[in-house]
Amino acid sequence: MDKENSGKSRRSKEYTIAFYNLENYFDTTNDAYVLDDDFTPKGFKKWDEKRFIWKTRKLAKAISKIGLDDSQLPPVLIGIAEVENARVIQRLLQSEKLKAIDYGYVHFDSPDERGIDTALIYNKDYFHVLDAETIPLLIENTNGDRDLTRDILYVKGELNNEVFHVFVNHWPSRRDGAELTAYKRVAAANTILRKINLLPQDGKDANIVIMGDFNDDPNSESIQTLMDSGLFINPMQALLTPNSGSANYKGEWSLFDQVIVSHSFLNYEVGTHSFKKAKVFAPRFLKEWKGKYKGNPYRTYAGKKYLGGYSDHFPVYIVLNFNS
Repeated sequence: MDKENSGKSRRSKEYTIAFYNLENYFDTTNDAYVLDDDFTPKGFKKWDEKRFIWKTRKLAKAISKIGLDDSQLPPVLIGIAEVENARVIQRLLQSEKLKAIDYGYVHFDSPDERGIDTALIYNKDYFHVLDAETIPLLIENTNGDRDLTRDILYVKGELNNEVFHVFVNHWPSRRDGAELTAYKRVAAANTILRKINLLPQDGKDANIVIMGDFNDDPNSESIQTLMDSGLFINPMQALLTPNSGSANYKGEWSLFDQVIVSHSFLNYEVGTHSFKKAKVFAPRFLKEWKGKYKGNPYRTYAGKKYLGGYSDHFPVYIVLNFNS
């Protein structure tokens, strides 16, 4: 076997699964049915085609590089949040840095008032979708009205002929206070657990990946609700420190972005995938380079001010090893 083929064989045994909140990845068209007026050329953000193209190129660059230090292959799965519709996902996948990769995607419009959704991007050369659906998150605000928040995206598929159950999440925000809204995120965790209970053998031996922007840290009640089921490990927990995380608000780091996996990824039998490592992807080009916010995610906007960056979140990812 020549060196090139030997290298491909060796590298192909490791696969990256990532999650990335794309920070208000809107098109420039005003949709009368959602609250997207700010992200239009005449809106508060002055969001025009030039800015949209610039952000698209930057996001594509970031996605193309996630995990390359560990797997030498762009992610086989990328959960994304804060995308307005299928059109922006298509533009992203057609951009220069990603168009050579055979990426497909799963997306459904959600009832979110702002029109932001989740989606799953997958490399069709490696992952095959078997089924997909949205799981409504049926919760109420304190006044009794339904909170029209994002659905949970569920995708069943195969990687190297092994079945995966993938949940992509963007749980309710803390805008009205972390404690006052905590019950909503606990409800989201219980919604996932109910779905898992419908899987064969109650999901006990299933390969489950739960990823997303949970708007909660690893030690929060909602994430602990998942962990108390005894089905999962959270390899992200050790990545949150006083000096690091996936987002920073008023000088304090958080790790709302996480990838949680079932215990099945701790087995090393031939023909299975096993967990290898977890990381926050925070290279220099994704960071503010100077000033008060040096080291923070290089975001697109700070309030009304256009910065021209990537996102206010760093991507996170795990690496799986395929045992052959």
